[in-house]
Amino acid sequence: MKSQTPPPPPNPSSVTTAPLHQLPFEDDFAYYYSILQDPPPPPLSSAASPLFASADTAMPKRRKRIGDENSSGGGGGGEGGAADDGNKVDSKKRKNSSGGGGGNHSNKKRSIAKLLTSIAALDAQDESDRRESDESARRDLSLLESNHHQKTAAMLDYYSRLRDHFDELDDSDSLRSQRARLAAASSAAAAAAAAGAAEAEAEAEAGESSPGRSSQAGGGASPSAAVGEGPAEFRRAFRMGRATFDMICEELGSAVAKEDTMLRAAIPVRQRVAVCVWRLATGEPLRLVSKRFGLGISTCHKLVLEVCSAIKTVLMPRFLQWPPDPSAIKSRFESLSGIPGVAGSMYTTHIPIIAPKISVAAYFNRRHTERNQKTSYSITVQGVVDPDGAFTDVCIGWPGSMPDEQVLERSALFQRAAAGMLKGSWIVGGPSYPLMDWVLVPYTHQNLTWTQHAFNEKVGEVRRVAADAFARLKGRWSCLQKRTEVKLQDLPVVLGACCVLHNVCEIRREQFDPDLRYDLVDDEVVPDNTIRSPAAKQARDNIAHNLLHHGLAGTAFF
Repeated sequence: MKSQTPPPPPNPSSVTTAPLHQLPFEDDFAYYYSILQDPPPPPLSSAASPLFASADTAMPKRRKRIGDENSSGGGGGGEGGAADDGNKVDSKKRKNSSGGGGGNHSNKKRSIAKLLTSIAALDAQDESDRRESDESARRDLSLLESNHHQKTAAMLDYYSRLRDHFDELDDSDSLRSQRARLAAASSAAAAAAAAGAAEAEAEAEAGESSPGRSSQAGGGASPSAAVGEGPAEFRRAFRMGRATFDMICEELGSAVAKEDTMLRAAIPVRQRVAVCVWRLATGEPLRLVSKRFGLGISTCHKLVLEVCSAIKTVLMPRFLQWPPDPSAIKSRFESLSGIPGVAGSMYTTHIPIIAPKISVAAYFNRRHTERNQKTSYSITVQGVVDPDGAFTDVCIGWPGSMPDEQVLERSALFQRAAAGMLKGSWIVGGPSYPLMDWVLVPYTHQNLTWTQHAFNEKVGEVRRVAADAFARLKGRWSCLQKRTEVKLQDLPVVLGACCVLHNVCEIRREQFDPDLRYDLVDDEVVPDNTIRSPAAKQARDNIAHNLLHHGLAGTAFF
């Protein structure tokens, strides 16, 4: 009879750990959290586990009993006894297994309870830390706002004290300046009283008088004190005599006069006009003008702009207007050149400026740059003059890169002609203008005939009237000869004032010093389309034919 092999000892892992799908609370996060965080339990050994110890001690006894029964009872009984013993062992094994599983379940419940308690404690600790952090942030914000308010109050107090300090300085400077002006005025009045007879005699000899002379009380240096008492010095400085200067002061008095204040006396009208005219005539920097007249630099700059604006507003309607009836002008030009219907002579010049901050390329003057080997920027001044050289129309301020024909097309003169106001009249221009129904220009093609040469000679005589007028304009007002400190947006007003003052001097027959004459350098570029009107071309040919065959052309072209 074969002996039955005893069953193998139980696996320790099957006793201590059940499969995960059989564990209770398998969906609870705390369970998985404990599996991941708690260290795994140490492996059970047979020496440490009482279950394995009882199983090991029971095995030899079963083998001994089975052996005794086999030897005494025989095969059947032995097999039955062995079966009974095996059933007893299995029953005991299941009992031990069930008992161990209950103990493990209780341990896991306790572990989960401890874990939940720990998590609750951690949450409470986090909430406490968050409250402390918020409270600390509120304290810091309150402290920051308090510091900001303190600094703001300190800065406002500092600025207030600083403003009070400067106000005191301004008051003291104003009083000091007022005392200086009063002292200068008293000394000037004493000097004027002492030299009154000599000055009156000199003015009588020069054929001049000064009826509009006003008092200099409250002002700085008077015009006479700035340049000298003699009429020659006055004319050399202001480009006009005293009578013309006084007339300008009378005309501008209501526009530029200011009232005295509690702190200072207003600058008189004569001194305001003198500062402006001196600046335009000499072209001196404002720094030197302010020293000469005893005024601040900013004050002088302000006076120049104010007086120029008043000249444009008050004097331009009187001294620079298109003639309502140009018949007298046509007669004088015809007697000069033999060309009938000439209502004016036209010329365009360039005024140098400092490089502007915007649209630099538009004001770049390429021809002047190439000639002078120096970068040049300019604006244009187009003018039409009468036989006396006085302006009847001006167009100021277009960029220097623009050709003369484009300046003409953007002028008020072109609009006047388009409206039919120049019908039957000619405006004589140079070769830089196109031939139109109202613009008469010389022949510019090669191989001219005698008739065309004679015509160009007569047209040149009319053009020289405008060129000479611009030469006197730039020579009389030296600020037009070099780059000025005036801003680009204020420059048209200043240039317009120069043209008006030029007309005042020309109309009142003010003598022009030949030493002040300025040589014009303006390039005249022939336009691409030189003939805009076939009718004007035929009219020009007829004028040229009449000039030659009526003996009006002269012989200069031979």
